[in-house]
Amino acid sequence: MISVVIPVYNTGKYLNDCVSSVIIGNEDVKDLEIILVDDGSTDSESGEICDSLCAEYSGICKAIHQENRGLGGARNRGIEESSGDYLLFLDSDDTLVPGAISRLADILDKETVSPEIVSFNLNSVGADGKTAAVKSNAYCQDDPFSVSDHPEYMRSLPNACGRLWKKSLFTDNGISFPQKVWYEDIRTSVKLFTLADSIKTIDDCLYNYFQRDDSIMHSSNVGRNREIIDAFEDIIGWIEETGRFDEFREWICRLCIDHVFIAASVRVLRADRKSGLLSEFRQYTENRFPEYKKIKYRKELPAAKRVVFDLLEARWYWLISLLFSVLR
Repeated sequence: MISVVIPVYNTGKYLNDCVSSVIIGNEDVKDLEIILVDDGSTDSESGEICDSLCAEYSGICKAIHQENRGLGGARNRGIEESSGDYLLFLDSDDTLVPGAISRLADILDKETVSPEIVSFNLNSVGADGKTAAVKSNAYCQDDPFSVSDHPEYMRSLPNACGRLWKKSLFTDNGISFPQKVWYEDIRTSVKLFTLADSIKTIDDCLYNYFQRDDSIMHSSNVGRNREIIDAFEDIIGWIEETGRFDEFREWICRLCIDHVFIAASVRVLRADRKSGLLSEFRQYTENRFPEYKKIKYRKELPAAKRVVFDLLEARWYWLISLLFSVLR
């Protein structure tokens, strides 16, 4: 069975489209359940819409109402309440591509050994309705693999929603999403990548991710971007406890360049190029991974990221701000 876990918080206006996308094109999937976790919604409609959708799709849909625990806490409750062997996380303001569940179920049926992760690509949908395919996987091949064999997969997008997860990866290893933090996905997904013995990648775009003005990328709460450092301390501490940090050090370093030194810095400087966080991100990367300037990874970056990397190194924050203002 595949359990689709949908956290809900004041997203009533999107819920009908979200839930119907799980149904459309997937009518042939017999073992399917939808779990709506109303995470203490404060509007007047989200909780009621959850209940009405469960009445409409009785037998496969159930609603859970709880006090607010944040996205991570809502996902954890969904895991606890799920009956399926596999989990798919769907944000309540996003949708699945028609037939996505059917495609994933077909993959599970065809594999001799059931993969613990099935990773697919996304459609990024802008406010203007324009759609662009987003590659989720830093490494792809037809046969299942592990990151011990192909550690380059660690650089894949860490989004929880772009994958089908075997539930036992969470329950057998005591893994859960952190509650009420930013960057809960990378804190969790990287750990699961290292634990999975069998990762299957496919090229299909099965998930529609809608760019919203209230996402982390667009948030005006600049200070909370510092939580990316907390996220990496969490990841590094956990991998050190497993005794595998030396095995993955280079790849964690590359992740740190991607997510701390480049991505978080860009988010902050687009809002405030004088923020002290810019120096803090640079210092953190340098202290944790003194070798970060020397590894060949810089040459492997796409041209645009390489330019940003060099400008961050030179601390030419004004020029990066100018470049992004021109590209808007």
